[in-house]
Amino acid sequence: MKNIILIGMPSAGKSTVGVIVAKHRGMSFIDTDVLIQTTQGRLLQEILNSDGTDAFLKIEESAVETLNCSDTVIATGGSVVYSEKAMEHLKKTGIVIYLYVDMDTVYKRLNNLKTRGVVLSPGQSLDDIYRKRQPLYERYADIIIDCSEGSIDSTVEMIHEKLDSLS
Repeated sequence: MKNIILIGMPSAGKSTVGVIVAKHRGMSFIDTDVLIQTTQGRLLQEILNSDGTDAFLKIEESAVETLNCSDTVIATGGSVVYSEKAMEHLKKTGIVIYLYVDMDTVYKRLNNLKTRGVVLSPGQSLDDIYRKRQPLYERYADIIIDCSEGSIDSTVEMIHEKLDSLS
């Protein structure tokens, strides 16, 4: 089995849904944000605060490019789509699923923006990154799941249905 790669905005549920999908399908699970924090020995927000967004994006790209796994659900950071190299690497290893959420849902769910480790350049708003990332998520996605309204369970169920229809 190939990898299952989850992309989408912060608060889309990539990590939460990813763990459940991995458990249901008997796969391993990797969260690239946790991988970055472990290898760097710092929280994402600390990296962003001290090194800046460009340095963070390079660290993220490098972490993703070093992934060499199979039968793994990979929950990526929301900014991974800024790196064409990282996304090409991921696409070679599996199926990319975009967990779409509308902007209202992002605002409802994302209440820790200042400490979450969201890649925001100075003066950039959440709306700005949403508009910038949306076409990138769509470009790289093999499957798009709308999880704006549904529960975690319904999102997991939709992922299983889409994946099962491919095999």
